[in-house]
Amino acid sequence: MHYDALKRDHGLPHDPFKALVVPRPIGWVSSVGRDGVANLAPYSFFNAVSDRPPMLVFSSGGTKDSLRNILDTGEFTCSIATWALRDQMNLSSAVVAASVDEFALAGLTKAASRFVKPPRVAESPAAFECKLWQTLPLPAPPRGEPFTLVVGTVVGVYIDDALIRDGLVQSGEMRALARLGYMDYSVLSPESMFTMNRPLASEDGLRAEVAPGPWDGVYR
Repeated sequence: MHYDALKRDHGLPHDPFKALVVPRPIGWVSSVGRDGVANLAPYSFFNAVSDRPPMLVFSSGGTKDSLRNILDTGEFTCSIATWALRDQMNLSSAVVAASVDEFALAGLTKAASRFVKPPRVAESPAAFECKLWQTLPLPAPPRGEPFTLVVGTVVGVYIDDALIRDGLVQSGEMRALARLGYMDYSVLSPESMFTMNRPLASEDGLRAEVAPGPWDGVYR
């Protein structure tokens, strides 16, 4: 099939767009309002966009509590949602009143951040402390509320020491969740990971070759 994405004339019972852009990491965003109430919500339109400086981005459909708090305070954290925390992550997505603390709602523990006011999820193995860099309103759709892109500079990183081995983070051992389409999720595991060496170009720039085998530990 081939359809007009803007007209959404796919003829399917549900829009297939998010089922094709997969997997998407989940940004479990924590913020604190001017009233001091903590907010926690998962966002699947989320990713890293730079490592020099380290920067994260997520987008919010409509002006949700997270966006309102971040605009007010300029700070947020993103904790990694894992297989072990899948039920808590799901519960924290409920559209509840702004006065509700989703940490308490989901039975999660707040851990103090070092560089920003919003706490991270203590049960999560990794988290990013962020300062708001910029927001960008995205084009308004024919129906529904427009999205706002939130770009944050990472000013602090927390990693559970148990994840670090021989100086490398064991990403698969976090068993991080990924969002797919519809109500589908996936999980990253050591069994689903593999490595490849980057290709090395010849001196004349006309050819390239890849060292066989797994990654040899050298960045090229």
